[in-house]
Amino acid sequence: MADCIFCKIVEGSMPSEKVYEDDAVLAFKDIHAQAPVHLLVIPKRHIPSVREIGEEEGALMGRIFAVINQLAKEHGLADRGFRIVNNCGEEGGQTVHHIHFHLLGGRALTWPPG
Repeated sequence: MADCIFCKIVEGSMPSEKVYEDDAVLAFKDIHAQAPVHLLVIPKRHIPSVREIGEEEGALMGRIFAVINQLAKEHGLADRGFRIVNNCGEEGGQTVHHIHFHLLGGRALTWPPG
């Protein structure tokens, strides 16, 4: 999508600090970090939100969570614990309408989140 900030990051027209990339998934540092480690993991293909996920995206979602696990290990979070967040829709806090998962860790995370 032409006006999607994450699509622009995927195509390289907007800068990001990438930490992982393959043919289907991209991960980069969140510019408004809420924890010592705060990464965004996205599919390269534009999918607006979880509401648009069907069975045909099952393999892609599995790939995304495998990447999240790999990144948690690489960033020293796997043994200490971490949080994975997906915001869906306006009241769910979604501000970028390209499905994405926040990987947060590196400190004790409290509940409820807000």
